[in-house]
Amino acid sequence: MIEKIIAEIGESRRYTLHAHTEFCDGRATMEAFARKAVEEGFTHYGFSPHSPITIPSPCNMVRDNVARYDEEFRRISRQYGDSVKFYRSMEIDYLGDEWGPAHDYFASLGLDYSIGSVHFIPCQSGEYVDIDGNFENFRKKMDKYFHNDIRYVVETFYQQSCKMVEAGGFDIIGHLDKVGCNAGYFQPGIESEQWYQSLLDDLIHRVTDAGVVVEINTKAWHQHNRMFPHTDKWKKLVAAGTRLAVNSDVHVPALINAGRDEAYAMLDSISLT
Repeated sequence: MIEKIIAEIGESRRYTLHAHTEFCDGRATMEAFARKAVEEGFTHYGFSPHSPITIPSPCNMVRDNVARYDEEFRRISRQYGDSVKFYRSMEIDYLGDEWGPAHDYFASLGLDYSIGSVHFIPCQSGEYVDIDGNFENFRKKMDKYFHNDIRYVVETFYQQSCKMVEAGGFDIIGHLDKVGCNAGYFQPGIESEQWYQSLLDDLIHRVTDAGVVVEINTKAWHQHNRMFPHTDKWKKLVAAGTRLAVNSDVHVPALINAGRDEAYAMLDSISLT
């Protein structure tokens, strides 16, 4: 299905396939985002709430709300579909062998496509902990759950990501090196260390071999001056012929296109060299 969607998007640059709403940790209704997509001249827009998961999380959709999400998607498509092509998706959390994009539950939903992402990793005691979010929360969790062992956190994030790729069941990998942002604040310079680079390069190699789409995630551009994956990996991805999708990972309607124009400008400069 993702091949069909990529073909439908074609040469358009007014799209995003990663977007959140009130069904997870988004800060507005689906209709508010749909209206903004129309206002901004978007041609294609994918709703992708954080999926239901098997552990408590205030950021993830509750399974009982999936039917309501589907119903609202159909209504939005009827009301605004003449202006924007909408897609029904989820950003699915990988939680190991027992839960993730390859689980039969997600195949049963008939999604237009799916995003596979790692937000939670097991701490040394085995409990899954959300390492996403702002740095202050990350710093507290490092002390509370991970004994301030940043190398363990980074290595486990990439191990989980590689296992997710091996298991499959998703079309787009979400913000594949996102751990680097908080890890870089916790230990400046960590992303330049050889062991870190080896982990990231291995994941990129696996993703490219698997043929999944890599998103250029622009959410952190204006606040943290970075994209996911890090811009120094883009030339490698382009040279390998990896399919890319420039996604805003939007949680607030006003940021529906945030960072995307800058990302395309950088991609254009790579293609010209």
